[in-house]
Amino acid sequence: MKKLQTLLAIAMSGVLMNAAISASAQPAKPGYATVIRVKGNVTYSLDGGATKYALVPGKFLEPGATIYTGDDGVADVILGKALDLPQASWAPQRVSLAPDSPVRGLVSYHSSAEQNVVRLLAGSTLVIDKLTTTSSGADTVSDTELDLKQGSMYASVKKLSPAAQYLVKTPSGIAGVRGTQFYISLNEDGTIKDVSVYHTHHDEGLVLAVTGAAGTTDTYLIKDGQVWRPGMAAPIPITPEVHTLLQTAFSALATSFYQEATFDRDRTQFLESSDFGL
Repeated sequence: MKKLQTLLAIAMSGVLMNAAISASAQPAKPGYATVIRVKGNVTYSLDGGATKYALVPGKFLEPGATIYTGDDGVADVILGKALDLPQASWAPQRVSLAPDSPVRGLVSYHSSAEQNVVRLLAGSTLVIDKLTTTSSGADTVSDTELDLKQGSMYASVKKLSPAAQYLVKTPSGIAGVRGTQFYISLNEDGTIKDVSVYHTHHDEGLVLAVTGAAGTTDTYLIKDGQVWRPGMAAPIPITPEVHTLLQTAFSALATSFYQEATFDRDRTQFLESSDFGL
């Protein structure tokens, strides 16, 4: 895995941004994953799965935590500082009912700045390996490493500083991004099923380093509006239908607050089972 990370770092330095510029912010501090939305059976563990607890909106998770979604589970998580949500306090003194009395739930939270958000889909396992933030007012995540063990996820990553890093590890490869909205799905054996990029923030795209059965490593640059699957020599454009599905998903993630209407189960199920028209 270290060899794969080294190869990815080399690839990213060549096609993305010059990471030699040092950040001007104060020293990085441990970050938090703030759970903003949970649907269905979702649990978390702090000891590698030995003990699991129910995950609820407002929970803060530190690096080392693992999130598990069941067959009907979905979770939205903001990565960065611990957010002061109405439903996310260290002590539950700020929980209140939604303004609309027929609706039983918690009040909504509208973010004041763009956030790094992950939506973990059903049947997934995600480990938060590393998460640090700077102390600047922009709430920049300086170092994020996620380990997707199984399942699939959407991730919306804001424009990062040149010295920042955002990696998503899988059993068979690593994805490196700097300002990208992407979707990644794994097969049951943990190998990559497909990776698609919906939008990039004026960057080259997502760099994916994949280790094959023979132990060789191939690197791909997946640009805006492209998808890559095993067996492809290079990424290809996504279909208009899938583009619409991704647009729906990332429009929901763009608003970082708990809202039942943001989840469209039929569309999500289609995207998980779709072959992207190939």
